[in-house]
Amino acid sequence: MKTYELVVPCHFGLEAVLKREIYDLGYEIERVEDGRVTFLGDEEAICRANIFLRTAERVLIQVGRFRATTFEELFQGIKALPWEEYIPSDGKFWVKKASSIKSKLFSPSDIQSIVKKAMVERLKREYHTDWFKEDGAPYPVRIFLLKDEVTVTLDTSGDSLHKRGYRTMTSKAPLTETLAAALLLLTPWKPDRILVDPFCGSGTFPIEAAMIAANMAPGMNREFTAEQWTNLIDRKLWYECVREAQDMVEENVTVDIQGYDIDGDVVKAARENAKRAGVEHLIHFQQRPVAQLRHPKKYGFIVTNPPYGERLEDKADLPELYGQIGEAYRSLDSWSMYLITSYEDTERYIGRKADKNRKIYNGMLKTYFYQFMGPKPPRRDKKEN
Repeated sequence: MKTYELVVPCHFGLEAVLKREIYDLGYEIERVEDGRVTFLGDEEAICRANIFLRTAERVLIQVGRFRATTFEELFQGIKALPWEEYIPSDGKFWVKKASSIKSKLFSPSDIQSIVKKAMVERLKREYHTDWFKEDGAPYPVRIFLLKDEVTVTLDTSGDSLHKRGYRTMTSKAPLTETLAAALLLLTPWKPDRILVDPFCGSGTFPIEAAMIAANMAPGMNREFTAEQWTNLIDRKLWYECVREAQDMVEENVTVDIQGYDIDGDVVKAARENAKRAGVEHLIHFQQRPVAQLRHPKKYGFIVTNPPYGERLEDKADLPELYGQIGEAYRSLDSWSMYLITSYEDTERYIGRKADKNRKIYNGMLKTYFYQFMGPKPPRRDKKEN
């Protein structure tokens, strides 16, 4: 099998979580950059990365990497790449996205146009034709320019990997599935500990936690663009990887995962999402305001994405709301709390300074992941049988 450089984008600030996931899948990391991790893998790795990675946004094959400060250099650099090794004569190819940061070439539309022309020139020469029908499988190209270095990739995923397929109804300010999974993996939560989300919205945190607990691969029930690339990846590899994912699911796992929201319609939507994800039996959803957050057990976890005043008129309600979060948390002896928010006065109204605070970009919005640590539970004695 051929070895590829696979570029895997993720949320800025969460590269270490993705890196650990890739290591756990058994692959060698090539490099880590802002918002992406590159690793080496074969055709099977492409399938497994798409199906198993929880925190990746998509899986890209790196076709080439070179420097360009002029459009002529960009054209020649693209033309020099072995496109015929990836795209068959009937392949449909286009530049899905071009992005540029701190580079002399900065117009996405011009970059897209020149890259397409250079690809056509190369493939015309290789396939001895002046015209392509482009009625075969799709091969979307993504180009990144950073400080004049061009990274050229083919997108194997299609829809972003956060689209697991279970979430058709979302609340007003949804957290993506990949970000929710990454934040859960940043915490020391394990499936044998209680987890509560008092602002569950469409249920993303509880659902992702339940999928982690049941060892359910996030991509086992969706499709990927590269499934159509039969010139590169044998179809049976996809079936084998899905079968591997199905075999790994722990059907009989026991967990205590709860999701609350003040809006009954939102709770109903969360239940439907959990049902589509196949984890509704692992989560208890309930309509309940944060002021009524109580639990008799110790050493639990709150992991949540509370409102943070996206609209100006909502900001006036935040001091009281965050005060209620703080009051509820103080009543939960020995619990830990993790919350992601852009609200600058979070610690002030919760009434406690966070033990850790991590800056994370949720899309273009700068947010903070506040981490309030509770004590570790006492070690359980291992009783001899």
